[in-house]
Amino acid sequence: MSFIKEFKEFAMRGNLIDTAVAFVMGASFGKIVSAFVDGVVMPLIGMLTGGIDFNDKKLILKDAVTATKDAAGNVITKAAPEVSVKYGVFITNVLDFIIVAFAVFLVIKAINAAKKKEETAPSSVPKTSSTDAILMEIRDSLKK
Repeated sequence: MSFIKEFKEFAMRGNLIDTAVAFVMGASFGKIVSAFVDGVVMPLIGMLTGGIDFNDKKLILKDAVTATKDAAGNVITKAAPEVSVKYGVFITNVLDFIIVAFAVFLVIKAINAAKKKEETAPSSVPKTSSTDAILMEIRDSLKK
């Protein structure tokens, strides 16, 4: 089997295509959840906490330093960026994760419930007629 033919069979399998569709939908769902948290949830939480914007919350470990130059234009002190722990963004992302994880939990729970109903549903085995039952008994006795 050629490499290209083998790859084509692999790519056309149902599971791979389902996984690709799920990946795209999951990425889109993640964007929707992020927009929901950033645009709806976090402003409400900010309002409840006295107008705090969590995206701006950070713990500054070292202030930024601007470059210092002498009269000739030579750099005496180099510029250094601020060093900070941005815990507000972390809180927002944790909230995103919790919402996505809860939605995935609900989907899996619904799928498992549907599978359980499918397993417990009685199989519709057609009843054999009395003539067929007698013929099967005769066949079984002849086999002995």
